[in-house]
Amino acid sequence: MTTREFHLAGGVMMAVLLWCSAAPGEEFPLTENVPISEFQNRTEDVNVYDFDAPPRGMFRSIAMAEDFEERLGPLRTHEIVPIKPTERFRADAAAIFIVFSLHQHYQAFTVFGRCMPEQVAGLPPGTIVSEDAMHIALEDESGYLKLSPPQRGWTPGRYKVEIHAGEQVNEMSLMGTMRFTIVASSK
Repeated sequence: MTTREFHLAGGVMMAVLLWCSAAPGEEFPLTENVPISEFQNRTEDVNVYDFDAPPRGMFRSIAMAEDFEERLGPLRTHEIVPIKPTERFRADAAAIFIVFSLHQHYQAFTVFGRCMPEQVAGLPPGTIVSEDAMHIALEDESGYLKLSPPQRGWTPGRYKVEIHAGEQVNEMSLMGTMRFTIVASSK
């Protein structure tokens, strides 16, 4: 047999195989017109993000603390960790730290903290009494915000800190809210 005859025989066998394997297609029944709300954007599937709670998402962890320290992590990176995490601080506290660790990110950004009274005698809610910002570089996996006391010191009461992330503070950059209490110093 020549090469030409092999090619012809192969072509005939391929055509027979394709013809035998082709079965008539089964037709699926048409479905009725279903409203989009029944299969897409269902309200029971939506998890509402709470901006009035501690931030989630890009934050692996976030905590308020009396201080922080920098350690060398297992991958030889600098990790910032909280010392004495708490949500209750004395009125004579030199500063309040918000220490956080981040999930992997692909762009540099800034984390902002804006502290305002929530239930503090003599201070109207919404007045910014302390704020800080930290630039997060691409290789950073953790960071901190330092809230210094107001000029007259911390007044006992309940405070909230809005945590923002991005290039500037606006209504779209809000990630969550942290809360802490200042108690009178025992002398």
